[in-house]
Parts: sequence; C-alpha cells; structure tokens
Amino acid sequence: MSEILDNMSFFAQKNVDLQNLNYPLKFTFKIGTMSNDFVIEDSNSSTLAYVRQKMFKFIDEIQVFTDTSKTNLEFTIKANKWIDFSATYVFTDKNGIEKGRVARKGWASIWKARYDVYDQNQHLAFHIMEENAWTKVFDSIFGEIPVLGIFTGYVFNPKYIIGRPDGSKVMRLKKNASMFGRKFTLDKIGATNNTSEDEYIVLSLMMMILLERRRG
Repeated sequence: MSEILDNMSFFAQKNVDLQNLNYPLKFTFKIGTMSNDFVIEDSNSSTLAYVRQKMFKFIDEIQVFTDTSKTNLEFTIKANKWIDFSATYVFTDKNGIEKGRVARKGWASIWKARYDVYDQNQHLAFHIMEENAWTKVFDSIFGEIPVLGIFTGYVFNPKYIIGRPDGSKVMRLKKNASMFGRKFTLDKIGATNNTSEDEYIVLSLMMMILLERRRG
C-alpha cells in the first residue's frame, strides 16, 4: 500500500521543468488531431511538456501541460498587444505569475524572421534570428510550384539562432527535414546565466514554432 501511495504522490507532483534541461530538445508535432499541438522531449526521450494551441480563438493562446493527458496546466502563452504589425506574447505560470514574453518583429520579419525575448522584468534578454534569409525566399517560391511544392519540407528548412543583444550565441533551433514539418531540434551552443533564462527561451520558442511552422 505504501508503495502505491508513493507512486501516486510522484504523479501528483509532476510538473513541467524547463529549468533543468538535458539538451538537445526535440519538438515533435502530432498528426491527425484537430489541435495544433506538439510534444517536447529531452535527450533521454523523456517528455518535458505537451504544448497545445487553443482552436477557434481570435487571440492566440497556447497551453503548456505536463503531458498529453492535459491534466496539469503549467503555463499559458497569450497574445498581449498588437503594435505596428507586431505581436507580444506573455508567458504566465499556473499561478498567474509572468515568466517572460516574446515579441514578433513584424516588419523586420518579412525578410528574415526575428523575435525579441524579454525576461520576467520586461528587460530585453535575447534575440531569435533566422540564420539565412534566402531560405525563406526559396521556400516561398518553391512552395508555389504545383506538386513539387509539397516537398519543401525536405529541401528548405530554416535554422534560428538565439543570442544576446551583445551578439553572443546560446542556442540554435533547426527544423528537421520532413513532409509535414513535424520536427524541430534545439541545441545549446553557449552558456546561460541561470536556469530562468532556459525557461523563458524555451517558452518563447514554443510560440515561435507555432507561428513559423508552415515555412520550410
């Protein structure tokens, strides 16, 4: 009986831990569901989070659960404001405490995708920048070709660098080759100053991936 209670206690205390991560992380979209959703796993193939976009909402809203059972909601990401063709998305935990935010630089992203990441005090902490702008151009052109366009996911797959305002790089996100654009990989290539930085970077990428997934 005590063993059963211990096991129940373990599952009850399970939460989304984005501060003690084993890289690389794998983002894999599910296929055949009504929702725009994906699972995040670490290098040990352990599930870190299940991310789900709420459907049929005027304002973008993302829910982050511990797993696909959707029992424990840990974070919410919601559009906060729209300014000059740009959107800001705020991350809050299950207690409603802000953990950070990411802003899509609308006009700047027409040529090459760019997002700015802010910490919980709304200080600019990181930029997310597409490495090669030509990938976006060729993807758009190739995607308009009948029949061949469905294979863009095998040819043009963007990569994104997460770096500080001083130019130092800390992570790289790449979209893996696949027909349905299902898989992304996040590698750590530099040092973060604290575990909170890992947390709001990964939360930012959750939102960015949903916005950029259809490309490449």
